[in-house]
Amino acid sequence: MNKIKIVMLGDSLEHHGGIVTVEKLILQNISTKVQIQHIATREDGSAIHKISVFAKGLFALLLRMLSQKTDVVHIHMADWGSVFRKAVITIIGLVFRKPVLIHAHGPEFHLTYNSLPRWIQKGLSWIFRRCQGFIVLSNSWKDFYVPNLGLEPERVFVLPNPVSVPDKISDRQDNSKVKLVFSGRVGQRKGAFDLIKAFANLPTEQQDRAELVFAGDGDIEQGLDLVKNLNLVSHVTFLGWLSTDKKDELLANSHIFVLPSYNEALPMALLEAMAWGLPVITSPVGGIPEIVTAHQNGLLVTPGDIQQLTEAMQSLIKNHNLRETLGHNARSSILGFDVKVYCDNLLNIYQSISNN
Repeated sequence: MNKIKIVMLGDSLEHHGGIVTVEKLILQNISTKVQIQHIATREDGSAIHKISVFAKGLFALLLRMLSQKTDVVHIHMADWGSVFRKAVITIIGLVFRKPVLIHAHGPEFHLTYNSLPRWIQKGLSWIFRRCQGFIVLSNSWKDFYVPNLGLEPERVFVLPNPVSVPDKISDRQDNSKVKLVFSGRVGQRKGAFDLIKAFANLPTEQQDRAELVFAGDGDIEQGLDLVKNLNLVSHVTFLGWLSTDKKDELLANSHIFVLPSYNEALPMALLEAMAWGLPVITSPVGGIPEIVTAHQNGLLVTPGDIQQLTEAMQSLIKNHNLRETLGHNARSSILGFDVKVYCDNLLNIYQSISNN
């Protein structure tokens, strides 16, 4: 049986972030019925380097189109500049009459799109309507993309991000110190600074019982300055970006996961924490409300509401049983997102698109 031949375009696999995590999980776990060539179209660096990487990616794609059979062009798209880069790639795929599958990850695509002049919106709509498939991460995102880009609903596939679910999780009976963890890019969008301020508002006895750990890159210096100004140096630690193994070790030995974002698609860090049986405190943005139900498998707080965030942390720091219950339910609710199930669903999408 001939393999389905895919050319996948997205961030360099050396990058950090949720999109790269998804790319790697697909490459590592996809069915043997599929053969994927990955082409990097973006890397960190200077503007000249980024342009060079994109140009090399386009050249590699053109060579692929001219020299090898391709059944599907699978394009990972975020927001802002990524939208325009991926529109160019889409046009190339369409020129060569290949089925194009857009995989929309952008947490701020709605902000990107709504900020554009009407004529650019129409141009993007014209391009993306011609794709054979469009993957979104939640029903709420489908409800945005379909009317705004004029997509045919039957071509839009809701496929939440995958997660590698550990076979066993740690026994978290040790309550001497409650470890709260944030994983992701440190910055305003993900509510990292709100989290520091909310932690500073905890009663002294709860601060002394807790520690707050940040795992991720981003605006770490700004975070460190805020921690110093709020006299939290002995309570807050920034670890920088962690390897998969180190991140798993951190989650296994933590008690609470916090991600009070302002905008999200469907954050990988949240799914990973739930898979490790952690109770989560997060905000009802993007696809998160379709995963986290308040007081069942996590706590939901309004983005930017520092007091509400403090109260949510208080309730979990002081209540071991609540942490255990929410964490158990979080893990149970995420089992359907296991990467093996995800790759089976992705295979079905590849097959349906390549047969059109």
